[in-house]
Amino acid sequence: MKRNKIVTLTVSPAIDKSTHFAGLVAEQKIRCETPHFDAGGGGINVSKAIARLGGNSLAVFTVGGASGELLEELVKKEGIDYKTIKTKSWTRENFIAVDTLTNAQYRFGMPGPEITDDEAQAILTALEETKPDFLVASGSLSPGLEDDFYEKVATIATNIGAKLIVDTSGTPLERAIDKGVFLLKPNVGELARLVKAESLEINEVDDAAREIINKGKCEIMVVSLGAQGAVLVTKDICEHIPAPPVQKKSTVGAGDSMVGGMVWALSAGKSVSKMLHWGVACGSAATMNEGTQLFKQDDVHKLLNWINTYGEKYQIRNL
Repeated sequence: MKRNKIVTLTVSPAIDKSTHFAGLVAEQKIRCETPHFDAGGGGINVSKAIARLGGNSLAVFTVGGASGELLEELVKKEGIDYKTIKTKSWTRENFIAVDTLTNAQYRFGMPGPEITDDEAQAILTALEETKPDFLVASGSLSPGLEDDFYEKVATIATNIGAKLIVDTSGTPLERAIDKGVFLLKPNVGELARLVKAESLEINEVDDAAREIINKGKCEIMVVSLGAQGAVLVTKDICEHIPAPPVQKKSTVGAGDSMVGGMVWALSAGKSVSKMLHWGVACGSAATMNEGTQLFKQDDVHKLLNWINTYGEKYQIRNL
């Protein structure tokens, strides 16, 4: 197998179907424009983001039925190396629709396919055969997978010498970090749950992140603040980068774009501070495009320039 510096894992990928319509009226037929299809799911979106930055990765994901065949074709068109694990259940489809009269976006997420025990083991075996520098496990778990699945992925990452980046939530995230991971990207609410707090104020984020880091559960944490940007925390660093001002059209894939930008930067040998700059720029650039298109490279470079020029001026001062 070809060696890839970055491997992404998506156990619950999707066909993202997006369209536009004019006016949402109950019990009436809604006329939609010709739909656009994209390969979706956390890890796949991360691989797409890396490809848009000129990088390479191996996307490992499940496929099932005719929708799985379409997903495979869409990934192939992106120019991404991939390895699939066949499932009896069909790959899910998500639906995103924008009302042109109000610019309101409606997102319908379908449940992932049922994963059998044999299929779960095939996913883990596929990972064991890779030897990446960075392994990204992103997205929710499909029905049939136990809450300790990402914990097993963390064990494999240790065994194959890969730095694990986990982007998920809930119990699967808690179980994964019990094994220790390289980088986490929670939002403030997810971080609060990890430290057993009802909520966190912005000025409490760095202490909460270091509580996790000091327990050896991760080395780097990037806490997403949404429109306020993100906070980078390590044992020695606490840095806030604000999100550049952009005209938001869609938030689909913004978090995955952020992860993609960060892991690409790390694989290119950039510092953790520059990693954060790239992540925030990619995540913000993704919101500038409609539907599930992620970001344009030109937009990323424009936003990077803003961050480097004006970012410090707009930092949150009470961290």
